[in-house]
Amino acid sequence: MQENNNPVKDLFSDNRLALRIKNKLPKLFHIAELESSRAGKIGMEVGSAREKVIIALLIYKYGKEKVNTNIPLTEAETDVIVNNIPYSIKTITGNGGVKAVWTVDSSSAANFIDNYMPKCHIILIQINWGYKKGGFSLIPLQVQKMVLSKLGKEKYLKLPKTGTNPRGVEFTKEAIETMLTDKETLKIDVDWKKEILEYDTYKKWVEYWKED
Repeated sequence: MQENNNPVKDLFSDNRLALRIKNKLPKLFHIAELESSRAGKIGMEVGSAREKVIIALLIYKYGKEKVNTNIPLTEAETDVIVNNIPYSIKTITGNGGVKAVWTVDSSSAANFIDNYMPKCHIILIQINWGYKKGGFSLIPLQVQKMVLSKLGKEKYLKLPKTGTNPRGVEFTKEAIETMLTDKETLKIDVDWKKEILEYDTYKKWVEYWKED
């Protein structure tokens, strides 16, 4: 893949779509949370729901024929392919960590770090309900490689603490901050206001049951 081949950059030069993202993303992510909640607690599946919101945006912009969502489970980083270019979609709430990869045990995590080299552009959404800080960012592959080379793996990736449920390898806060402030990284600021929504999680499924 040519590192400077990055079709999703178009999202940031399309002023009308950028405004649409700014205005609609909080509401759609709020709906994703409501669909992933039970008894007031948000489940782990919210990550997949948010990912679908972003993929739907890409399909809206580029058309279904140019957006490939049929990604093998063996692909640890790629979540979607646009115009034959792979992207990883990552979301972070507040000051939480950004996962580089989900792993099942500490040995898998260590092996991932040993063999790690960035291979796709990152679409990163920073969610900060009640604040303007955060937004929708695109971290190009070349920026990731530059920051990794500058910091080294020990300052770029963070292993889970020994004796805990690993759940994945995270980027360090220093790595994320350095990538987000790079001049090649693109960003749309988002005001994370949460509307009061009368949303029925089961309505669409009931409508499917009604169909002949």
